[in-house]
Amino acid sequence: MELKQVREACADAAARVCDGAKLRAGDLFVVGCSSSEILGEKIGTHSSVETAGAVFEGIWEVLRGRDIYLAAQCCEHLNRALVVERAAYERFGLEQVNVVPQPKAGGSFATTAYARFADPVAVESLRQSAHAGMDIGGTLIGMHIHPVVVPLRIGVSRIGEATLICARRRCKFVGGSRAVYDENLL
Repeated sequence: MELKQVREACADAAARVCDGAKLRAGDLFVVGCSSSEILGEKIGTHSSVETAGAVFEGIWEVLRGRDIYLAAQCCEHLNRALVVERAAYERFGLEQVNVVPQPKAGGSFATTAYARFADPVAVESLRQSAHAGMDIGGTLIGMHIHPVVVPLRIGVSRIGEATLICARRRCKFVGGSRAVYDENLL
């Protein structure tokens, strides 16, 4: 898959997630991305800044246009810390950590976000405050999304060779057999 195709596929997927999850301005969107998996390699083995750049460009274009915050998940070597813009850090009351992601210690996607955000901040956790997200290549983003996390089927299942799994939050159900639920919150 060429970089242009990666960028376009990521933009399309991000727009579908935003629409499917009914995201609004000010919401938080988490992305975990294995550039290795996109290239058909095992996660963590062939990190590609160029591929990550195409992913970032596609997703960031969509989110910026909708005023949605992006959180870029680092790899397991940085305990899945995240990179966000300072505005998101402040809005969601997150805890800053001192690390600058690198392609082999944080991953190419988080490295790219850190380099391209206007005012990047590395944070330890999102404290389960994300509203939706994309997991490109089995990076395990569910821990960052506000409970209850549910899969979101968007009609796109791969970015390059990587499996794409999308998720969104939904409100918790309370009540029993007589409860009535708001269809708009499902």
